[in-house]
Amino acid sequence: MKNRPTPFNESQFSKFIPGIAWFFLVLILICLPASNLPKVDNWLNLIYFDKWIHFGLFAILSFLFIYPLKKMPLSEKSQKHIAIKITIAVVIWGFTTELIQNYFITDRSFDIFDWLADTFAAVTTYIFYWKNIFPFNKT
Repeated sequence: MKNRPTPFNESQFSKFIPGIAWFFLVLILICLPASNLPKVDNWLNLIYFDKWIHFGLFAILSFLFIYPLKKMPLSEKSQKHIAIKITIAVVIWGFTTELIQNYFITDRSFDIFDWLADTFAAVTTYIFYWKNIFPFNKT
């Protein structure tokens, strides 16, 4: 019987360190009180700048956890199943960050549109993965 490599051994874990670091950076950023956030000009409000920030933070988070799957000794089906689970986890994390802001952070509140931006980012990242259109997917 062949020894199959386990998908999440110690050497594989290191591929997720950037995602873990980004997760904690997002946690720190969402825990900042509103008084510590920079004030934005009216034109930035017109283009929903804060939603774009949410989209960027959570798209990067999704990417940093999904992209390492390409380098793992897993079948394509297994990679996609794990990527779906990561996407769901990022959506749940987005919802959780809104709850944290609402109940624990001064002058912050739950914003359903922030969570929708987080969700859209996670789903968009998964679609890019699924369609194999990450810019540097070509191996």
